[in-house]
Amino acid sequence: MFSATQTNGSSDMRSSLRQQNYMRLLYEVSMILAETKHIEHVFFPVLEKMASFIGITRGTICILNRITGEIDIAEGYGFTSEQMEKAVYLPGEGITGKVVATGNPVAIPRISEEPLFLNRTGARDENTESQTSFICVPIKNGVEVIGTISIDVPYDGEPLGDRLCLLTIIAAAISQYVRLFQVTVEELNTLKEENIRLYAELEELHKREDICMCTSDVMRKTYQQVKVVSGTKATILLLGETGVGKERFAQEIHFNSPRANKPFIKVNCAAIPENLIESALFGHEKGAFTSAIQRQIGYFEKANEGTIFLDEIGELPLPLQAKFLRVIQEREFERVGGHETIQTDVRVIAATNRDLAELVKEGQFREDLYYRLSVFPIRIPPLRERKIDIMMFAGFFAKRFCTEYGKPAPSFTLTATDILNSHPWPGNIRELQNTIERAVILSQDGVIHSYHLPEGMHNQDGFISKRVGTLTEMLESLERDIIEKELRKTNGNMSKAARNLGVTDRILGLRVTKYKINPKG
Repeated sequence: MFSATQTNGSSDMRSSLRQQNYMRLLYEVSMILAETKHIEHVFFPVLEKMASFIGITRGTICILNRITGEIDIAEGYGFTSEQMEKAVYLPGEGITGKVVATGNPVAIPRISEEPLFLNRTGARDENTESQTSFICVPIKNGVEVIGTISIDVPYDGEPLGDRLCLLTIIAAAISQYVRLFQVTVEELNTLKEENIRLYAELEELHKREDICMCTSDVMRKTYQQVKVVSGTKATILLLGETGVGKERFAQEIHFNSPRANKPFIKVNCAAIPENLIESALFGHEKGAFTSAIQRQIGYFEKANEGTIFLDEIGELPLPLQAKFLRVIQEREFERVGGHETIQTDVRVIAATNRDLAELVKEGQFREDLYYRLSVFPIRIPPLRERKIDIMMFAGFFAKRFCTEYGKPAPSFTLTATDILNSHPWPGNIRELQNTIERAVILSQDGVIHSYHLPEGMHNQDGFISKRVGTLTEMLESLERDIIEKELRKTNGNMSKAARNLGVTDRILGLRVTKYKINPKG
């Protein structure tokens, strides 16, 4: 039997050792916070030190997501990842939810005797619950509760007040890290939701443009092909001149396919240096070549389960074409410098403005790759073959750029319309878009005139090379064009322009009113 004096002495010794451990723990926590630069590297070391110095068996740091209203485990000690994923609370739900809702700490001597304890992780069984104490304290940013820190400790019959106080100090010490983590998670959630919203809007925009741009018979037939093939897994080869909108068609196919919510990766084969294109497409391992200081994921790996659009496929180097053919046929590849075979599920859409059949004859393109790409070829006709679409596109672009530049929706003069319809458009849709943007910038009166169009679109005499409409319409268009050009030469001086044209001021004034010409341009 120990005497009362011996018993008190033992108790004092245990208390002294406990206090020493507490002080050492606080010192270690302060060192972690001082030396760690990344938020995600703070929480687990803190819990790990608590296990070393005060013998916790489990511990969690939970954070309130103010967007979803849920309380999740940001880091845990003594739990599996599956167990932590199960533990999601709402404010007021269970002990953790109660601490978040009230801002008050909770200490439970035996968790088996507390009905509010939910054991949502499933990590504790009936035997351990009767021998486990639980402490949960709030983590605050000012007066706002932003999370909790909780621990399991073996039940020893000792009061929990000292440990609760210790946990409160640690909660205060890590509060700023928890706050930064909370903001980061919320921002990621917001960005994810915004991305989903924008993706839906973009998809809808593509569907609307599909309808409004399709006016000519040849384009309706082309769009019908797109509609038919979009829902399949077939490899597609888009053929057409520069600027006809091959990338636009590739997007249309992707957004109308079962892969619409997966990645859409665009690659211009002509824009990547030949010595880098293999690494860009398939990735490389660390040390694969001099500048490979770390592993790089390639475009095919990034596009897994989605679509990869390879523009200017005719520029793909011949030695690389065999590896590309293997990806299409076998759905597998290796990174540069690697030995691991990577499986990929990618839908390939290729495009070119070159004659691949001719390249095959010249030995610059593999014949087997050509036939593999040509499972479903789609030719996109140039703008000169669908002139009925020209003013539809012109109006669409004019409205878009007027909105962008804060100008009223414009109209086109008959002369400007004639010029647009007569131009051969070697640059196709891209050239038309740039032309209309320039015209919108130059226009000051809500009207796009012929002189807002590039000089190269006029013939040598300054008039259009081909006119359309009735004789009266053509004559009026010519008259208006002459008056507009003369007024530009005279900087809007009506009297001087009238003298140069050999008419009276009154006649010129009547014509200016009739054609709604702004003398100042």
